[in-house]
Amino acid sequence: MLIYPVTLTPDDNGTLLVGFPDIPEANSVGDDEQEALLNAEEALVAALEIYFDEKRQIPMPSKVKKAQPAVTLQALVTAKVLLMNEMLGQKVRKAELARRLDVHMPQVDRLFDLQHSTKLEFIESAYHKLGKQISISIV
Repeated sequence: MLIYPVTLTPDDNGTLLVGFPDIPEANSVGDDEQEALLNAEEALVAALEIYFDEKRQIPMPSKVKKAQPAVTLQALVTAKVLLMNEMLGQKVRKAELARRLDVHMPQVDRLFDLQHSTKLEFIESAYHKLGKQISISIV
């Protein structure tokens, strides 16, 4: 899974400003650290949706420093982020992926909807059509 380091900066009104060094579009705020980190996850996913919409390569997370807060993306979101980066790297458009998968475009659109609970088998098929495979490990 992708783990993005977070910066928490005290604001002058007693809240914490949230930022992501690797994803500058992701910003949020919280009254305390727990709320800030909860809001950080939502901000990160919202920013990633911007990258998806603009068909931009999603930056990979830098190494989390000791005692630095971080947000871990859900496994399904991680799979979609890495799939999008692979498609962009291979210059494969959504329409081409739909053709390779023999599905209609709305199915491919849902594949890249970070809020949609896409079946892992469908994501795995998309990777296969790009000449890649998913590897899962437990740590």
